[in-house]
Amino acid sequence: MLDLLLKGGLVFDGTGAPPVCADIGIVAGRIVRLAPGIDEAARTTRDVGGQWIVPGFIDIHTHYDVEVEIAPGLAESVRHGVTSVVMGNCSLSLTVGEAPDLADIFLRVESLPAPLVRKWLAQSVSWGSPQAYLAHLRSLPLGPNVAPLLGHSALRAAVMGLERSLHEAASDDDLARMRALAGQALDAGCFGISVDMVHWHKVSGAFAGRSVPSHYADAREYRMLADLCRERDAVFQVTPNPQNGRSFLLILAMSTGLFRPPLRATVLSALDMSDHPQLWRLFPLITFVVNRLLGGNLRFQTLAEPFAIYADGPITPLFEEFAAGVELNSCATAQARRALWASDTFRARFRADWQRRELRTFHRDPARMWIVASPEADHIGRSVAEIAAARGSDATATLIDLLATHDEQLRWVACGANERPAIRRRLLAHRYIHPGFTDAGAHSRNLAFFDGALAVLREAVSTACMSPERAIARVTGEVARWFNLDAGELREGRRADLVLLSPAALQIALPAPVEIADPMLEGARRMVKRGSAAAVASVFIAGIEVVRDGEPLPVLGTVPTGTLLAPKVKVRGQAAVLARYRNRIDDELVDHPFRDYWDIFVFKHQDRRNVLLHCLAVLMMYGSGLALLITWNPWWFLLVLASQATGLAGHWLFERSHVDMRDVVFSWRASRCLNRMFFAVLRGRYWHEVGRVRSAFALFREAAA
Repeated sequence: MLDLLLKGGLVFDGTGAPPVCADIGIVAGRIVRLAPGIDEAARTTRDVGGQWIVPGFIDIHTHYDVEVEIAPGLAESVRHGVTSVVMGNCSLSLTVGEAPDLADIFLRVESLPAPLVRKWLAQSVSWGSPQAYLAHLRSLPLGPNVAPLLGHSALRAAVMGLERSLHEAASDDDLARMRALAGQALDAGCFGISVDMVHWHKVSGAFAGRSVPSHYADAREYRMLADLCRERDAVFQVTPNPQNGRSFLLILAMSTGLFRPPLRATVLSALDMSDHPQLWRLFPLITFVVNRLLGGNLRFQTLAEPFAIYADGPITPLFEEFAAGVELNSCATAQARRALWASDTFRARFRADWQRRELRTFHRDPARMWIVASPEADHIGRSVAEIAAARGSDATATLIDLLATHDEQLRWVACGANERPAIRRRLLAHRYIHPGFTDAGAHSRNLAFFDGALAVLREAVSTACMSPERAIARVTGEVARWFNLDAGELREGRRADLVLLSPAALQIALPAPVEIADPMLEGARRMVKRGSAAAVASVFIAGIEVVRDGEPLPVLGTVPTGTLLAPKVKVRGQAAVLARYRNRIDDELVDHPFRDYWDIFVFKHQDRRNVLLHCLAVLMMYGSGLALLITWNPWWFLLVLASQATGLAGHWLFERSHVDMRDVVFSWRASRCLNRMFFAVLRGRYWHEVGRVRSAFALFREAAA
């Protein structure tokens, strides 16, 4: 007997394939039947006609490491259809380290009340190794599935001590200990390592105002961690420093894979910066160069909506990139901030920092800073520049006066990226840019992008920028395959993590964030999203309904529904990783049943037009040699280059499979297979080979399911 039978829904399987109308039968948390017209007894049968059945969404960039300890249901994400989260991003994790140090590292990024975070961590941090930490996560009543990364800041502080980690380069002994501990974490089940080079992620406590420990590593330390990930094909998540172009160059250099395994690197963030309107063009170009020409495996992350950040007076991550703003954020009380404002010297420094022309992520434009709450009611809905004009005052002086007078009672918002819908959609649809970067769990008073996956679907449905099945795959199966997660697809044998959507409600515009006092966080105020109730009819994790009509059910966070995910494929050693990538079918299809390169070659050459161009290239290559022997004219060598270009054009125009650069220049395996293809086509046997490898691959996929 089935535990649950969903009948009559339109099923999107997460692969990007067109949807089919089918029923889904679930037993013991797994899909056991997926077919039209299932006629089996079930304890619960539900008619879902008119609804979409999609895989549970995957949030690839969260900071739930602290919150999962006190509210493991993670309801603010799950209510929007998220059933799997990647946490431990931006170098911040709880995998290793002491509770006081971890609290100092997390507090400023989480922006939750310090007493709460310190109390939670003091109660929770009882593990002494990465293995013990992962065992602890398994013991929690997890709502969604969790895939942890090892945070470099936590690793660095655990090995060097917090003070040294914030001031010194690592010694040889430090690096050896870090490598050993990080290796333990990867072997225990962490999906990768996250590092952070950005200067405006700060610590609290005795060293308030210093950047997080990962920021102080040198290139040697970053390379060591990258090589560790490269040896295991693990994820390397990195946040570059936008004020230091060398950090980008270092990341790109580490990501290449011409004569070594590629680095599975995911980089923040591909945004359309409002003050740099052409910058977005670099992200597709960089990924093309690194992935297509230099053998890499690089992905950027982007956001599905405008990057609006809210602020409580001077308390905001937007101020962390200039010195006077850091001082304000480091003050523990309003009285301390007022003492700073009372100083003419500090006001002068703030003005100088504010107006300094430099490469920056926050525009610092009073005309684009909007007041959303204030003791002065007539200011609400107006920009700082408009208030200054009404006063007949300088805009910077007005800003200083408003911040000094009202402190956290002044609530304002600014948006500096993703304001152009057309560009945002192009980034969302790009094959090498993953929708993500929600920061769920971090900056709780400043932003609320929990519904990032729904935002992608809304863009697709309302603008037709991509098909619904492609949009769903982008936030389910596609990211699952790249992050090596056993999630994101609806097939028989897979976990029953799925979402029922009401498609008409996806036409509704994105809701604005609201502020609540969250009872799960002991009444701490945070920003959240509401308004998805109409779109999210139900969320099931392991076949258990945890959300209905957009509202979490009592089972969420009290009964374990999610699990601690383990990497789906484990590879060890540079030679094994290199062979795996060199033999990939395309950018996503790395795992397949083929061991003979001829089978791989045939699978990558199935389109008749591509095959025809490759046969033409063979004729051109041999023709150039024959012409050279007859005429002794060296210009015939150009025909060899033209033959290579002809083969590449076939892939570019008709079959975008992976082409290894070593095979483009010359390799015996590629030359042998090209000749074999040419003669197989002449003998009429090639299409039999195509059918054979297709059948083998279909059997492989069926067995894997």
